[in-house]
Amino acid sequence: MKKMIALIILVVPVFLAGLGIKYMRDSMFGVVNDPFTLTVIQFLVGLGLTIFGVWFIGGYVLHRERKNKRVQGRFSEQTKRKRTPRQK
Repeated sequence: MKKMIALIILVVPVFLAGLGIKYMRDSMFGVVNDPFTLTVIQFLVGLGLTIFGVWFIGGYVLHRERKNKRVQGRFSEQTKRKRTPRQK
């Protein structure tokens, strides 16, 4: 049951990213979909949906890989520290 819930949680952002790509493509060809009145607004909403979907899936994969300790040192939370400015 847990795997089914995880799959549903991952399918929704993928669907939203695909919808965002469709909105951006339609606005590039001048097709205005129903909830929008301007192609610029449609393109910006599509861009936002695409960025959100990719960000969510990337964050999920990074979280899973951190949990399984399969990330490089710069991505692990243990090695995060304050960065100091370089001295000249």
